[in-house]
Amino acid sequence: MNSFDSQRPSDPPEAETQTPPREQPAYAEPVSGSAGVDSPPETTAPARVPDLFRWRDLVILLVFYLVVGAVFFQIALAAASALLRTTPEALQQSASAKVAVVAISQALLSGATLALLYLMVRSRPRPTPFWPALGWHAFPAAAPRAALAVRYMLTGAGLAIVIQAASYNLGPDFKVPMEELFRDRPSVLMMMALGILVAPVLEETLFRGCIYPVIARTLGNPAGIVLTGTLFGLAHSLQLAGAWSQVALLSAVGIIFTYIRARTGTVVASYFVHLGYNTFLFAVFYFVTGGLRNFPGP
Repeated sequence: MNSFDSQRPSDPPEAETQTPPREQPAYAEPVSGSAGVDSPPETTAPARVPDLFRWRDLVILLVFYLVVGAVFFQIALAAASALLRTTPEALQQSASAKVAVVAISQALLSGATLALLYLMVRSRPRPTPFWPALGWHAFPAAAPRAALAVRYMLTGAGLAIVIQAASYNLGPDFKVPMEELFRDRPSVLMMMALGILVAPVLEETLFRGCIYPVIARTLGNPAGIVLTGTLFGLAHSLQLAGAWSQVALLSAVGIIFTYIRARTGTVVASYFVHLGYNTFLFAVFYFVTGGLRNFPGP
């Protein structure tokens, strides 16, 4: 008697045994897989906004970012002063030394902020993958991902051209603090590393991965897009002190970044647009200055 003969009629066939469906995680944002290169991937239904973070989490992040950022800046300033055997006041008169302090403190702050986010994600009752919890979902499998990444970067470069053209007509007739950080080759190289390697990852994670979902879930998607983009512009106001037209332009950039993130359902898309935007601006500055050899006067 073989195994089939031993099976009783009342036993269900093995082929009909089904595994209970897996519960969809709270952070999931369904994205269709039918998009091609000529159109960014769109959701077949309104994407679920991740509900991992709450307003209290944003308050914790803000306080942490401001307090720890100030501490790291003072530590980097004190360390550089001791290393160069000079006073903090004298150190800030040197553009390259000032940029080094800013770059080091910002890199440390970025790492600390991501570590805090990791602890927040892992402390939730339900185990949640870190990057998807922050909106970093992969492009649809059916779409050519490399081509999409290039396309989004080119979109960012095109956006940079439009914003720069607008800034020439709306720009202030006085210097802004950021300009002092672009006076010599070492300073620019450090700013390029910070602006290309660090800023897009951290800013997209914070604004499009953490802030946007909370606002969109509370006030709706359109308000989430506009308010998140506006906050993105205001976050750069200290670098552009008094240049409110430039802050407005950066707010418009932030709104576009957030719209792309909302439309595609993934921070990866807005990240590549952001990366293309920053990379294009630094590339233009590199060629305009003759390979960082001829800098504009003070």
